[in-house]
Amino acid sequence: MRSLVAGEWEHGGIAESTRRAVSAALQRGLPVDVMVPAVGARAAASIAGVERVLAVAGEAAHARTPETLATQILAVSNDYTLVVASHRTLGRGALPRAAALTDGAFLADVTGIDAQGRFWRGLYAGSVISKLSAAKRIMFATVRTSSFVAAEAFGGAATIVDTEPITAFEKTKLLERQASGQSGCDLSTARLVVSGGRGLASKENMDRLGGFAERVGAALGASRAAVDAGYAPNAIQVGQTGKTVAPDVYFAFGISGAIQHLAGMKDSKVIVAVNKDPDAPIFSVADYGIVGDLFDVLGELEAQFAAKAA
Repeated sequence: MRSLVAGEWEHGGIAESTRRAVSAALQRGLPVDVMVPAVGARAAASIAGVERVLAVAGEAAHARTPETLATQILAVSNDYTLVVASHRTLGRGALPRAAALTDGAFLADVTGIDAQGRFWRGLYAGSVISKLSAAKRIMFATVRTSSFVAAEAFGGAATIVDTEPITAFEKTKLLERQASGQSGCDLSTARLVVSGGRGLASKENMDRLGGFAERVGAALGASRAAVDAGYAPNAIQVGQTGKTVAPDVYFAFGISGAIQHLAGMKDSKVIVAVNKDPDAPIFSVADYGIVGDLFDVLGELEAQFAAKAA
């Protein structure tokens, strides 16, 4: 049997999250295939470790709704014991539907897979790591992309196979895509993340932090408190009810460090926290802590980077 990755084509290329999902599927130890719209078939075929690419053509390739993708997976499901997608909007919507259609089992936000078909995922805001398996012929899993290194984009020579055309699900239509308003980096896979919390006190200050993030090549994140206050869009929320990140460096400006936020960023390799409250919970997980006014610290950093750019 084989593993299948439900891939995503965006901004004229294979999404990096898809290459991370390939790495996750490879841990199962089975041959790995990738399903993508036909326009991305050649790029998917170049990913290291991929053996076959299922190219989706026709109307279904453009109607990338969860319902249509679930039907596509159902059509090829007899060849697979594992189907993986990144834990993003499309995968989170499609894979549970596909599991129901195939009488399979579904797991969300998986952080590890082994050759025996066991899966790791966090519980209780990440304070407990569970190891799971299921007595089903086919498993479906969305994977936390920050937990897996992206497979190499080049070096593969997979065979491209055209899939049988299917009818797109008509009751749900994708009308348009809108940018999330974050910096040019993908928050889920960025190596450097700059996040702001309630301490920023206004949307204008969050925009200022976003400008700094863009200058240093970082993705912009926000705590739930900042999102609820209207300082930032929901799309860049980091935490238990937002996105989970694990960058090389995570900067937290004005974030107190509630457990819900820590669940989304505590696996970062280096955490730098700036907060005027010396007892803020964020300092319990920070590798470097600065007790002081975040605007003074941000101003110093802006000046340093401006001097280097001059």
